[in-house]
Amino acid sequence: MDKTVGDLATAVAGIRDGMTVMIGGFGGAGAPIELIHALIDRFRATGHPHDLTVINNNAGNGHVGLAALIEAGMVKKLICSFPRSADPVVFTELYQAGKIDLELVPQGTLAERIRAGGAGIPAFYTPTSYGTDLALGKPVAEFDGRPYVQERWLKADVALVKAETADPQGNLTYRAAARNFNPLMCMAAAETVVQARRIVPAGDIDPESVVTPGIFVQKVVEVPKPQQEEDLNRANAVYPGAVS
Repeated sequence: MDKTVGDLATAVAGIRDGMTVMIGGFGGAGAPIELIHALIDRFRATGHPHDLTVINNNAGNGHVGLAALIEAGMVKKLICSFPRSADPVVFTELYQAGKIDLELVPQGTLAERIRAGGAGIPAFYTPTSYGTDLALGKPVAEFDGRPYVQERWLKADVALVKAETADPQGNLTYRAAARNFNPLMCMAAAETVVQARRIVPAGDIDPESVVTPGIFVQKVVEVPKPQQEEDLNRANAVYPGAVS
C-alpha cells in the first residue's frame, strides 16, 4: 500500500477539533516543524482544528513549531515534561493567564506512558513522583518494600512525526537524536503522519535499519529541506510571518 501524500496540507487534513495529538521531538531534534506549520495554515484558513490536547516533551520555544501552534490558540491542554525550557514565553504567558491547561509528567514516565499506550498496557507502576504533588490521587502499591505510583497509558488520535528516510509503505529511519519520542508515538497513535527528508523506493531501506515498521504509519509526505527549530529561533523567526 502506497502511503505517500503529495503535500503537507493533505497530510494534516484529517486532524479534527478536540483531538489528542502527539508531536515528536526532543527540543528541536526530531520536531516535525513543517507538519505543525501546515496545521496552523489550515486553522488560519478554516478555523479548524482547535481545542487540541497536545503531547510533547516540552512546551515549545520562540514563536515557531509547537510554540506557534499554542500561540495560534489551537491548544487547550498540553501534556509534557519540560514546560520551562529555553524560551517558552508563549506557553508561560497563556498558562499564567489561565488560557491553557497543563499536565506535568516526569520525562521517563512520559516516555513509558506513551510506550505503554503503543504496547496495549493500560497502567504500570513507577517510584517516580511518589511523595510529590504529581502523585496526588493516584493509586500507590508496595513492591519489595518500596512504594510505587500507578501511571496510566497515553494514546492519541494522531501523531506528527519527523523521519530521515521513508519508503512508500511507511517504513522509517531517523537521524541521530531525532530517534527519541518519535518511534514511541508512532505506536501509540491511531494515525501516524510522517514528514520524511527523503522517500525512497520500496526495498531501498535495509530491513535491519528500519526503526518504525510501516504498519504503524498511515501517511508520509516528503520534506527535502526540513527547518530546524533552533535555527529559526536564532533568526528570531515568527510563524506565520517571517517563516515561509
